[in-house]
Amino acid sequence: MKQLLVLASVVTVLTACNQNNGLSIDTNKATELATELDSVSYLLGVQYAKGLTEKGGVKELDNRSFLTGVQRIMDGKESELSEEVANECLTGFFNRLEEAKSAESKALGNKFLDENKAKDGVKVTESGLQYRIITEGNGAVPAAGSKVKVHYTGKLTDGTVFDSSIERGEPAEFGTDQVIPGWTEALAIMPVGSKWELVIPSELAYGDRATGPIPAGSTLVFEVELLEIVE
Repeated sequence: MKQLLVLASVVTVLTACNQNNGLSIDTNKATELATELDSVSYLLGVQYAKGLTEKGGVKELDNRSFLTGVQRIMDGKESELSEEVANECLTGFFNRLEEAKSAESKALGNKFLDENKAKDGVKVTESGLQYRIITEGNGAVPAAGSKVKVHYTGKLTDGTVFDSSIERGEPAEFGTDQVIPGWTEALAIMPVGSKWELVIPSELAYGDRATGPIPAGSTLVFEVELLEIVE
């Protein structure tokens, strides 16, 4: 598997740097998979392409460059680009993709924030954090750096759940200074026993950094129940 990952890194260099039309493959026609090698080759291509499209955000390849890069390595030849040039090319290419995805996520998030703040009961803090009180608790408010126990569900603005202590069946415990800024701010004004809905702008969440299933630039929605302050 390690060798496959090395191969993938090398062929991506030629793919990212060459914008010619390359070879045309008609995917509307059934692929002839007559031998085991046919099937393995096809499946490796499917696996690699899924990684590029789903994780890397790549939507277009130059087939000629891609296949040339693959064949050179299979023939035991070196890449025609130095490691320095390869790193520079890959870094620049994927950084631009990430910036574009982040900008798109931010635009969708800003639209969601504008619509949400107009809803009944939604309050907006000076930082831009939005919260709505579902249940008003009457317990103590955590001090800065306190350890708390909470139940929560985190969603993207399209409703996709990316994390949930409720689904795991166990509350989470952490310091109020060990979480994203939007959480830290909310917990500083949230009495024990409360359940709030938080809508957190990207700059108070993970910013332009993608984190696991959370795309870069994402506005996040949490339902948080503060169960107790842990002594």
